Amino acid sequence: MPLEGRVALVTGAGRNIGRATALALARAGADVVVNVRQSRDEAEAVAAEARSHGVRALAVVADVGVAIEAQALCARALEALGKVDIVVNNAAIRPHVPFVEMTWEQWQSVLDVDLHASFWTIKACLPGMLAQRWGRIINLTGGNAMSGYVGAAHVSVAKHGLLALTKSLAKELGPHGVTVNAVSPGAIDTTGTRHNPERLKRIPAGRPGLPEEIAATCLYLASDEAAFVNGQMIAVNGGEWT
Repeated sequence: MPLEGRVALVTGAGRNIGRATALALARAGADVVVNVRQSRDEAEAVAAEARSHGVRALAVVADVGVAIEAQALCARALEALGKVDIVVNNAAIRPHVPFVEMTWEQWQSVLDVDLHASFWTIKACLPGMLAQRWGRIINLTGGNAMSGYVGAAHVSVAKHGLLALTKSLAKELGPHGVTVNAVSPGAIDTTGTRHNPERLKRIPAGRPGLPEEIAATCLYLASDEAAFVNGQMIAVNGGEWT
């Protein structure tokens, strides 16, 4: 089991990419903290499935876009499982609203979840990583967000900021055994998603991706085999953009 003895915290892990990632890490032997924003039933279901692979799993309901809740999430993980070796910052919201109609509250709410939450989770879990000189931080960005997102400027700003944080921390933390990377999903077949047929035509693979394909990339980045991969954004998009 390549991740046996490791503990992973995955935000936004109740469904789709977050769920698939938490379960992939569990199958690899990592204990997992399953975070969701609202539905305890979702969190407990994922945690129960993770335990079926013989690992410990903790379900925690917390809005990581609220500083005190993000801090409490990490404190709960450290208290229950003793450490956090791997942080996967997956939680995100992507409301669409034209900039001319956007309110400050809408702008702030997206930055809180899509960017500031990663600040809080990394800050809380980093001391233990530095002490043991081993850690993995994996941030989820997004193709549309990175190229400019019509009708969701706040999402694009947050994801650009998250990539900048990824690259900056990779240089700062790399000498201490902690790698920081980003994964940028393309069109993914997730719950409630209806993909534009015209967009699918632009994907050489001819189909949307699967949450498990994003999870596999996160699993690699969390492994010892990826020790020399640092400060990178890995696009998993079927060739839609390169």
